[in-house]
Amino acid sequence: MENDKIEVLEQNQETLQERVSAMSSEDRVEYFMSLSRDEAEDLFLDLPPEDQKDIFLNLSTAQQRTFLRMLSLDSMADLIQHLPENMKYEALNMLDPQTKMEVIGLLVYAEDMAGGVMTPHFLRLKPDMEVEVAIRYLRTYSKHHDETIYYTVVVDNEDKLLGVVSFRDLLLSHPTKKIGDIMETDHVSVLDTMDQEEVAQAFSDYDLSAIPVVDKDGHIKGVITPEDISQVIEEEATEDIQRIGGMEALDDPYWKTDFLTLTKKRAGWLIVLLIGETFTATAMGRYETLLQQAIVLSLFLPLIISSGGNSGSQAATLIIRSLALKEMRLRDWSRVLIREVGTGLIMGVILGLVALIRIMVWPNREALYGAHYGKVAIAVAISLTGVVLWGTITGAMLPFILRKFKADPARASAPLVATIVDITGIMIYFTVATTLLKGILL
Repeated sequence: MENDKIEVLEQNQETLQERVSAMSSEDRVEYFMSLSRDEAEDLFLDLPPEDQKDIFLNLSTAQQRTFLRMLSLDSMADLIQHLPENMKYEALNMLDPQTKMEVIGLLVYAEDMAGGVMTPHFLRLKPDMEVEVAIRYLRTYSKHHDETIYYTVVVDNEDKLLGVVSFRDLLLSHPTKKIGDIMETDHVSVLDTMDQEEVAQAFSDYDLSAIPVVDKDGHIKGVITPEDISQVIEEEATEDIQRIGGMEALDDPYWKTDFLTLTKKRAGWLIVLLIGETFTATAMGRYETLLQQAIVLSLFLPLIISSGGNSGSQAATLIIRSLALKEMRLRDWSRVLIREVGTGLIMGVILGLVALIRIMVWPNREALYGAHYGKVAIAVAISLTGVVLWGTITGAMLPFILRKFKADPARASAPLVATIVDITGIMIYFTVATTLLKGILL
């Protein structure tokens, strides 16, 4: 029963956070000011930094100091990064000298780097320390630090990372045993300049509870925990989805993105796609005489190019996601090509047969498609097979091409693939139709 109450409270808190984040800045501040001190503290700790900023800027100096000092070091850095330039220095001066130096150390890094995500508070041990002494130190440390502790790192006198020790190994080892004898040297660490998306991938690949962060010389800088990276995973997934949808990724949530920025982010890709589609019109113009001679061909044009675009979009989405999850590497492009050629060919044949049967059994087919409807059906079926095959290959290979040139594969958006396949699909369709219907309808 007690667990049920806790779960309900957590759900209510989550709903409250969502409601507050969806508010305008003015409403958010007004609502925050109406809360009791305890409620305000709980809400402030749970809000993302961009929402904390709105509230922070409307507090008195004394309140700002209190609420800022409530945050963990990495959360302090996140909030200060979102403040206006003229307020950053004032906020730093609200901290004690030691904390100020630690926060400045985090602000050196960009927000999307491992150094910008890490916490600089962590347990560090020396290799010559005895297990019993290490456990006493751990207990003392835990009394003065609120950070979640997963394991300890072992460093030398120059603070270079030597290994890690789990709490389990500490508790099960003999009290007089040296830390250097029980530490794990085959560990995973990340550079402080590594992109946060790669850090998130490392958590997934190695099923880690925490990752030490080091500089290029191997000096320990901090530790990243699952709590630090959970928001990163959500942000990166959101960016990929937005790019796949055919737009630039938004820097802020939808309701926090101003109208002009939202329009600019979306209009840019629409202009690119529009220019691409003008080549479709150019391709259509090239076959204008052909269409006048056999108007029936225009009836199946939407079917042909949409099927190619759909198959290409499917392939692009699958490959983009697989690349993001590191299920495949750049060197796998040839294997993917072989696999997708087979898949595209089979799907094309299936769709071609469906179209063929549809035309051949349709009532009044001769009145609709002319006396040579059988030949038209064959031309449509063969064209569908070719266009679907080509669309699948295009959708599968475009993400690899972008990755090769250091671009984000997610930019191989479904609309972009569809636009490319539209142009080539028209050429395939009319080439097949010209070959099969020459001397009959043409």
